[in-house]
Amino acid sequence: MSTIYDKCPYVTTQKVLQGKWAIVVLYHLSTGTKRFNELERLIPEVTRTVLTRQLRQLEQDKLITRKVFAEVPPHVEYSLSILGAKFQKVLNEIEIFGLDYISELNKINNPKDK
Repeated sequence: MSTIYDKCPYVTTQKVLQGKWAIVVLYHLSTGTKRFNELERLIPEVTRTVLTRQLRQLEQDKLITRKVFAEVPPHVEYSLSILGAKFQKVLNEIEIFGLDYISELNKINNPKDK
């Protein structure tokens, strides 16, 4: 049975990027492979539980990969999958929009005295 997720690219993208931290996690992984603790330090506002949940969701959606090293102590590394790497163009555009938006808000909220 077909769903709207099969047909609408906007709804599909929104579904895949659900979660407050999805874009932020993808951004940090776009700069290179990270361990869980590194991501925690890079995103101090997120709780350990929420970060774990977000990473699992992104992995399930095939945007990131999780590699477990059988060492003592064991560690896990996260990186963008091939599919996730395709999101880099979108991240670049989000950055451009965000910087433009911040600039415009600053102009509106802090007009120069004339």
